[in-house]
Amino acid sequence: MPRNKLNTSPHNVTRRNMLQAGSLGLMGLSMADVLQMRRHAAGATSAKPKAVIYLFLTGGPSQHDTFDMKPDGPTEYRGEFNPIATQTPGIQICEHFPMLAGRSEKWSLVRSLTHKDNGHDKGTYVMLTGNSVVPPTFRSSKPQSIDLPSIAAIAGSASQPRRNMPPSVILPERIYHSNSGVYPGQFAGLLGPRHEPWLLQCTDKPHAYHGYSGAFPKYLFNLHDGVASDKDEWRFSVPHLTLQEGMPHLRFRNRLSLLKSIDEQRSQLEQSANVANYDRLRQGVVSLMADPKTREAFDVRNADAKVLERYGDNSFGWSLLMARRLIETGVNMVQVNMGNFGSWDLHGNNFPLAKNFLFPPTDRAVAALLDDLEESGLLESTLVVMAGEFGRTPRIFNVAPKIYKLPGRDHWSPAQSILLAGAGIRGGTVVGATDRNGAYVTSDPQTPENFAATIYHALGIPRDATWYDMANRPYYIYQADPIHGLA
Repeated sequence: MPRNKLNTSPHNVTRRNMLQAGSLGLMGLSMADVLQMRRHAAGATSAKPKAVIYLFLTGGPSQHDTFDMKPDGPTEYRGEFNPIATQTPGIQICEHFPMLAGRSEKWSLVRSLTHKDNGHDKGTYVMLTGNSVVPPTFRSSKPQSIDLPSIAAIAGSASQPRRNMPPSVILPERIYHSNSGVYPGQFAGLLGPRHEPWLLQCTDKPHAYHGYSGAFPKYLFNLHDGVASDKDEWRFSVPHLTLQEGMPHLRFRNRLSLLKSIDEQRSQLEQSANVANYDRLRQGVVSLMADPKTREAFDVRNADAKVLERYGDNSFGWSLLMARRLIETGVNMVQVNMGNFGSWDLHGNNFPLAKNFLFPPTDRAVAALLDDLEESGLLESTLVVMAGEFGRTPRIFNVAPKIYKLPGRDHWSPAQSILLAGAGIRGGTVVGATDRNGAYVTSDPQTPENFAATIYHALGIPRDATWYDMANRPYYIYQADPIHGLA
């Protein structure tokens, strides 16, 4: 039998062979994939691996009420919240982010990200693919194999896998709007199905209203009435491992429960890994399946009580804790969809919902994430970025008084603020500015292409790198320079 190949002759299929093949299939790995991982590992240096955590605020947060407040602006624009000083002289943010304010030496702001798409579907496509121009082939709520690949898919395809872990992961669920369906832009598209980011589906039981409620506790955001959801309906479980819904082939959509499989096979796998004549390739896959660190990365609900208190013992805190553990375990890029069904889409009831439900878990979990990454020494090699699909209108008004009791803000793509930390980002820095109303960029405009390039640069992807579509046509990964002024 040739080395590094399973002997699958009808006369030689043993229980051990089947177990080996099943282990590879469970992890979504072909033998060629793992061979490539081994080659990368053999040539690895002692330098710390580079990683990215992309926090996506589904629905689009208001720049006025978060990181670009205009306290001297017109009354109908500035809103109900007050700015507070951060640890960095001259930088102010919203009073409802006190923990982040106390850590401004760790993060920087870009107040001048701009694009042209005010719709959720196209705005999401733009910010998740890093392309300002939406192609004419775009179909809202219909992901296609001809879509541009997401940043997460490109990052996964262009970065070296570590420790047999998938290079790119999305959690706790895909982005979905129950009025319009699954948003395009979060899949591999033209890159092909083998480069789909791994989706860790953590919300396995729907609310009474619908099953896509995102990474937030105690609040059914799509109702926009400020009433906490029934906690008994919340299910944030050990995730199911699946490939994205937007993939074109049904055979790739089969759900696999990762931890259940590990639990059922663990003793067998550990025993099999020590059997003579098993090559290092198969032993590596087997060891990953039984690795306690891998199990711990997913089992966030049973984390130490003090850890859960720091992150927030809720689906938001659990998601960011899982993201940090996955980076430690060997994943290169993790995208956390923070909310769903337009959680940050506050057309009405803007101020009570932001103050009571959105801002507190955001402030706590992101602060804990930055603290943990710094304490472990990973912040210097891990970029944390937080953005939505666009900003919000300067003017406050009630777009639908029959639905909302109080006013809010509409969609606004000309300006949004994003937060970045780690990977050489100089803390206490602000790039760009908007006018006195927070409406239009007045200096250092940055595009989704600059944003994507910043992520690729943080991952150490070369500036001349390309990706290839299924027809083997090349595309440059970088469409612009990384954001200047952050280092």
